[in-house]
Amino acid sequence: MPIDLRSDTVTKPTPGMRAAMANADVGDDERDGDPTTLKLQARVAALLGKDDALFFPSGVMANQAAVWCHAPRATEILLDVNAHVIEGEIAGAAALSGVQVHPVEPRGLFMTASDLAAAMLPPSRYRAAYSLVCVENTHNSAGGKIVPLDDLRAIRQVAAANGLPVHMDGARLWNASVASGVSLAEIAETADTVMVAFSKGLGAPIGAALAGPRDLIEHAWTARKLFGGAMRQSGIVAAGALFALDRHIDRLADDHENARAIADLVGTAGGANVVAPDTNIVMVDLPPSHPAANVVAAAKERGVLVAEWTPTRIRMVTHLDVSAEDAERAGSIIRSILLSPM
Repeated sequence: MPIDLRSDTVTKPTPGMRAAMANADVGDDERDGDPTTLKLQARVAALLGKDDALFFPSGVMANQAAVWCHAPRATEILLDVNAHVIEGEIAGAAALSGVQVHPVEPRGLFMTASDLAAAMLPPSRYRAAYSLVCVENTHNSAGGKIVPLDDLRAIRQVAAANGLPVHMDGARLWNASVASGVSLAEIAETADTVMVAFSKGLGAPIGAALAGPRDLIEHAWTARKLFGGAMRQSGIVAAGALFALDRHIDRLADDHENARAIADLVGTAGGANVVAPDTNIVMVDLPPSHPAANVVAAAKERGVLVAEWTPTRIRMVTHLDVSAEDAERAGSIIRSILLSPM
């Protein structure tokens, strides 16, 4: 079997998770509330310190529901130019909510409060009004970087000073909490709504949740229905997420260690530059002699699957199906490819 580092979404449910899903207590979530899904939603709300939470089929849908709930049509939402809501969600904010994205160009790896403040223009009848600030933690495109708590608090202050709510794309918030030692609730306190995913580092096969104030989550239920995300016996998949919350959070530290091992092995081989990983994502900027497509193809031939992020960058993501031995082998293979002529 190849070592699959293309994403942490490629994991397979563990035998225990499959058993939990098969034996889940279920009901009609649309009519009476699915008991296992209700349990998951309450658990997530408690972990994040929010009033309520709602289970979604995907993180993209949960993010877009948050935009739909927060941002009136013909307004602008402010977010990092490399945020997933911009680069990974197919213009969903425009298509689904009728809002425009206002990309903020960060001076560093991710948007800070000073970047946000500098990007904001005075109110004018000739421009769309701002309606929402979005942050991402961990920041995928930056290399799984953790946005420090002080930065998140400062962004919240800038947003509040301008009367704007904050939504956090926390698809890998579990990773940020484990790696930083800061509780999930303390991080989530810096945003009005928070999305968390179960199908990445936690290894569940499907699902995400949106947490926030009770009235907004009630509104998000309508958004989920509108977007086609209503589910019936959703407890079957919610059980997988609950299993992951019980067993797969603390072990994320292993993924972080394996990512560092890969980064150390690749190093500056052949003129490459590795973005030092904070969590489980390893970004490698390649020398001109080794285009990303060629490196991806060469790695696949040797049993390692990596992602072409840009023509000059590859991404590798560690997860629960990648052992320390796998990480060492993969890092050595990528290093060997970069040291060889192409």
